Amino acid sequence: MKKIIMYTGPLCNFCDAAKRLFSRNNIKYQEIDISSKEGLMDEMIKKSNGRRTIPQIFFDDHHVGGYQELRVLEKEEKLEGLLK
Repeated sequence: MKKIIMYTGPLCNFCDAAKRLFSRNNIKYQEIDISSKEGLMDEMIKKSNGRRTIPQIFFDDHHVGGYQELRVLEKEEKLEGLLK
């Protein structure tokens, strides 16, 4: 299974929704809170080609996008296939 990294921040409803989606699908992920350390937001922006919103989700080095893109993958039953 691929390593999942999700950049999050405080008081983020979309971050919370993405966490719930991962939980209900029994998917483990690493959370990086961009407010916890200087430079993490810049790291996220660079990795996501300029996207500044949270969450930003990656499967290994593949940028999935945010919660809405993740939800589409789940709804279209493509999420599990991308994790293999």
